[in-house]
Amino acid sequence: MTPSAVVFDIGNVLITWNPERFYDAQLGEARRRELFAAVDLHGMNDRIDAGALFRETIYELADQTPEWATEIRWWHDHWIDMAAPRIEHSIALLRALRAKGVPVFALTNFGIHSFAYAKTQYDFLGEFDRAYVSGHMGVIKPDPRIFEMVEQDCGIAPEALLFTDDRADNIAAATARGWQVHLFAGPQGWATRLVAAGLLTAEEAGL
Repeated sequence: MTPSAVVFDIGNVLITWNPERFYDAQLGEARRRELFAAVDLHGMNDRIDAGALFRETIYELADQTPEWATEIRWWHDHWIDMAAPRIEHSIALLRALRAKGVPVFALTNFGIHSFAYAKTQYDFLGEFDRAYVSGHMGVIKPDPRIFEMVEQDCGIAPEALLFTDDRADNIAAATARGWQVHLFAGPQGWATRLVAAGLLTAEEAGL
């Protein structure tokens, strides 16, 4: 079936998301590993993605963990440095699909306030036909409920949705709902998948 809409994850699909790389540059790998073993920064970020306040959640954890307080606050104060750079070929694919009249959605684990901030830094985040942001939805991938909520809102049958994400657990959850899927490992493979789906020509996909 030719997809009726294409659904993009954002982190590591349209924008590189690599907090470890940022902390390695600041602290060195050994010290970063010590930090991440001592403090559940990704768990903190999951709470933000599920709707918790951005700055307040991070600063509260910093206050509770004085030995790492400065480094924890970096998650807020230097957030945009962790969510960079743009993945230009993927952005071009998003725009090529929209130019062909293909509805393009985002389905992303993203905090309410961090997404609002990211939109001020990345113009393409305002270009989706629909943006499904976990912080507003109160549930994060790979919970099956978030995929069900997308289906209910857009009114498109699961099998007519083509979804790309860089995490296998999210892809597995979408597959279980009956979605068409592509495990993102780079924009070249995603471009090839969109051509195979009959949505873009090779030229339009930059191949």
